Amino acid sequence: MPIRINLLSEALAEDDLRQRDPVKRAIFIGFFLVALSLVWLSSSWLEYKMALQNKNLVDIEIDSHTNECNQVVANLKKIQDCQHRLDKLLQLNTNRFLQGTFLNALQQVYVPNIQLMRIKQDQIYIIKEGSEGRTNAYGVVAGRAASGTERISLTLDVKDSSPNLDQTTHYKESLAALAYFKTNLDPTNGLKLSNVSSPQVSMGSKPFVLFTLECRFPDKTR
Repeated sequence: MPIRINLLSEALAEDDLRQRDPVKRAIFIGFFLVALSLVWLSSSWLEYKMALQNKNLVDIEIDSHTNECNQVVANLKKIQDCQHRLDKLLQLNTNRFLQGTFLNALQQVYVPNIQLMRIKQDQIYIIKEGSEGRTNAYGVVAGRAASGTERISLTLDVKDSSPNLDQTTHYKESLAALAYFKTNLDPTNGLKLSNVSSPQVSMGSKPFVLFTLECRFPDKTR
């Protein structure tokens, strides 16, 4: 029987040992893991870019809606300001001082030997500018609306030519008892006798005195 001798067996064994070397397998596994990581990283980067693109689209849409909302808020504020002014004008028109009503009430008072010489009216408006709301270190400070204060006063110059020159107080009390003056004059000091002259005599007339009555109406702030 022939004997076969493999002269390459030793080289084949060494080659097989090299192929089974754990370092090579570790290197191969490492390369595989690196490739897998690169694939995962590429996938994650692609997802990030897509998410970023979607975010930019959402931001643009939010900005467009924000601009629309700001415009709506500004329009609502203008409407509120206009409505506030209309309300104030209506209030001013409704509560304004009526000359005819005052004169009608004044002519209802009759005291003998009393003559109304002159009526003077002072009507003053005090305007206070409004302020916007602001924020400080303690929080939000509310703004103040603009306002206007109406101040009305009337001065009556009266002549008393009664025999005893004593109708001054009677005329004042008659005015104060009138319903119009009770309702509309300032309750604290609405009707005040401010000046009484000494008796005077003019040619061809009886002696008389001149006195002044001040009528003050309550301030109205709108």
